Amino acid sequence: MTFFLSAQHIARRRRRRHMIPVMLGGAVTACAIAVVGYLLWPTWGTRASSNPARLPVSVGATLFNVPTMAVRRKVQRHSGPQERVDLSFTYPALEAPDAPKHVSADTIEESVQPIDRIFLSISAHHDILAPDSRVRTIYPRYLEQATSPGQDGLSMRAFRDGTPYSNEDLFLAKSPALYARCTRDAATPGMCLSERRVDGADLTFRFPRNWLAQWRDVANAMDRLTLQLHGPKR
Repeated sequence: MTFFLSAQHIARRRRRRHMIPVMLGGAVTACAIAVVGYLLWPTWGTRASSNPARLPVSVGATLFNVPTMAVRRKVQRHSGPQERVDLSFTYPALEAPDAPKHVSADTIEESVQPIDRIFLSISAHHDILAPDSRVRTIYPRYLEQATSPGQDGLSMRAFRDGTPYSNEDLFLAKSPALYARCTRDAATPGMCLSERRVDGADLTFRFPRNWLAQWRDVANAMDRLTLQLHGPKR
């Protein structure tokens, strides 16, 4: 009986000795698999890359540095040459507006806010008549003779009925320089258009007509935006 128990004890010791190399081999294999898996695991994440704060854009071979979030159309949100770029800025801060909030049919009436945007389109002019030349040579053909003096140095001349600019008025000022062609208030509030040329591009600003009550602020805002986007004249 004693011999039988001793034989069983010896057999168990032998099995344990045989299991040790097997266990060590399994541990080494598991470590190797873990290392290989770590090295081969993809390192990219799912986060979308953020857009740059500003984009260098060439319009009419003229370089502009535009705020990315000010670009109104997603298809235009890229750097490089473009035929036209449409922008909007808050007024009077002249900053890129926040992303529009979702509006449902139930909340659309509550979401209507006063217009606080100044819109700007930058487009290649392809050597068409310059905006200031149009004011001097084209518009006078269609204007009424009478000039209405406005407030604080701003004057107004109405376009004649039956002309291409009927139901519009032309506002002019010298210091700071301003000219704006504005529709008259009707079912919708009047809007103004003011243009200027910068090298190979024309800048077209649009803003509500009622802002002309502070026309100096508007004129200075357009000058500041031009400077921010293109830099000082050389």
